[in-house]
Amino acid sequence: MHAAVQVQVHGERVLTDLDFARLSRLAGQQPAPPSLADLLENADVTSSRTVEADVVTMYSRVEFVDTVTGARQVLTICYPRDADLAAGFVSVLSPVGSSLLGLRVGQTARWSTPRGEGCEGTVAGIQHQPEAEGDYLR
Repeated sequence: MHAAVQVQVHGERVLTDLDFARLSRLAGQQPAPPSLADLLENADVTSSRTVEADVVTMYSRVEFVDTVTGARQVLTICYPRDADLAAGFVSVLSPVGSSLLGLRVGQTARWSTPRGEGCEGTVAGIQHQPEAEGDYLR
């Protein structure tokens, strides 16, 4: 039996219209974690062409800092089919993936791992955001 995964985010979250549509479809095809359902229900949705460059979108390469240890990590938020943790690609369905998506630089996410370990990370920067580079279809 798996422990419940909980995600708590402080601050508003933003999704592009394309990310919202694709994630809604994904959530309808397979059991989605409660964190994704909550994100889809509560996020502010904006156009891919007008999303601000400091927002974590799908396929963004985001640097975050563990607020307890100070350790920095860089991950790319992706769909499950592209997940490859060794290459730094983490699924949006994972606790860390769903907690970082939609945050802005400076915001902090808290989540629990499947083993119940509490984690907290602050978005320190976005190294790559597809929309900021004119890729509105990624």
